[in-house]
Amino acid sequence: MTRFREHNPEVLYASDPIVEVDREDIEALAARAEKNERGRIRLCTHRDTRDTLHEMLIVHARDTYVRPHKHRGKSEAFHLISGVTDVVLFDDSGRITAVVPMGDYASGRKFYYRLADPIYHMLLVRSDRVIFHEITNGPFDRADTLFAPWSPEIDDRDGARTFIKKLADEVAEWRARDSR
Repeated sequence: MTRFREHNPEVLYASDPIVEVDREDIEALAARAEKNERGRIRLCTHRDTRDTLHEMLIVHARDTYVRPHKHRGKSEAFHLISGVTDVVLFDDSGRITAVVPMGDYASGRKFYYRLADPIYHMLLVRSDRVIFHEITNGPFDRADTLFAPWSPEIDDRDGARTFIKKLADEVAEWRARDSR
């Protein structure tokens, strides 16, 4: 596997000046994600939080809760490598404003997504796992990420499960209305 240093069980930083990733690396990341309490992991290919460009390979399991959030003064983009997910966007009060159904290139779904404005968003994982490449501008400052006050805290497992189930129902209703 690509050489890395562990920041914490969910965040790894590549150690080499040239980062190369193959299927074996992704499978090793996925195996580590399965062992993590929250079912997720990221391999940062930038050197540290101070870099002006942050690139990450990220694995999320089906039940991973990504708390709705928005970024102050940042944009983000990601390219879906494997799996199926919905990117759900919300207004400031928590109402769905858009749903971007995503899959890999062969799926016929959107496989690339970029968000340039501070809009609440989250992933709703639809497959056993998703693997994606995310890019955002740095440096990283926790204060630049604003979590939706109407969403459960990241460590509220019961609240997160209930929120995800309710959101999946709302997305289904959204799609039904949108297809008319």
